Amino acid sequence: MSKDKYAVTYREQIEIFRSDAAKIWLTILYLLMLIFPFVMDTYFIYLANLVAIFVIGALGLNLLTGNGGLISLGHAGFVAIGAYTSGYLVSQHGFPFLVSLPISALIAGLFGMIIGLPALRLKGLYLAMITMGFVFVVEYLIDELSFITGAEEGLMAGPIVIGSITLETDFSLYFLIMPVTILLCYFTRNLIRTPFGRALMSIRDRDIAAEVTGVNLGKYKVQAFALSGIYAGIAGAIYGHYVQMISPEYFGILMSIEYVVIIIIGGLGNVLGTILGAIFVTLVPEGLRLFGDLTRTSLPIFSERFGDFKEGIFGLLMIFFIIFEPAGLSGIWRKIKIYWKSWPFRY
Repeated sequence: MSKDKYAVTYREQIEIFRSDAAKIWLTILYLLMLIFPFVMDTYFIYLANLVAIFVIGALGLNLLTGNGGLISLGHAGFVAIGAYTSGYLVSQHGFPFLVSLPISALIAGLFGMIIGLPALRLKGLYLAMITMGFVFVVEYLIDELSFITGAEEGLMAGPIVIGSITLETDFSLYFLIMPVTILLCYFTRNLIRTPFGRALMSIRDRDIAAEVTGVNLGKYKVQAFALSGIYAGIAGAIYGHYVQMISPEYFGILMSIEYVVIIIIGGLGNVLGTILGAIFVTLVPEGLRLFGDLTRTSLPIFSERFGDFKEGIFGLLMIFFIIFEPAGLSGIWRKIKIYWKSWPFRY
């Protein structure tokens, strides 16, 4: 019995429905993001901008670690390179931001390529130690190159100027940061589906088998580090002009750990996990801080001690989260979708 070429199977109908539904939800999301800065307080716009900057930097690390299986604790170093490069070019030489941004990204990517060379022979804990050392090297360079970086006094990066428009408020910067973040999210999602992305995943899962099948391990590892550096350079350039005063204390090993926490809690190897992890790492400490402020009047005794173990509470949340949901927030979201797809026909 021949099948009508115009007939559509039930599975195809479901796929079409899912595609249309995804378009509708994305349209609603973009409309909400467009309305958001007009109806929310400046503080919430600031948090949204901070989340978006974290997402940009974490996309590169998730591509490197989540998809490539290459552990890096040196992400803060690449962010610092992007911030100082753009800040120096704009403030000292009058470069337009739209010129300093790609330059900063390329320089950070070049350093990423150099740091990726040890990945040709090292992996796991040894590679993590090498990349962690890179953060201390960057801190040393910031101190030694004080005529460029300002050392401990910091570097005044100045606001972002595009043409005749000066972006120096949270509201105005929102309309630059969000489009850049959305574009990079789409780029990353499509990149994962390319031969480059599939090669990274094969290296992550079985590097020896990948090499046997013709995957050039050295080439893809170095490219992954370079691309991760480019993402971090973009995030650093935007962050430097966002805070305007760049100080070396921003780019310590703690920032690298924060980026690792983002991709682990959010979920390794996917864009949604990066976004959810950035939201978690940004909002949970702020929520704990607000809780401490609220208890200052109602429970003064508790509030006096709360500031001491606030960071401990955040650490415990991360530990328990990793133990009970290793797939991250994106894993929870997948379980919710699977549940409602089969509801109410569940056994």
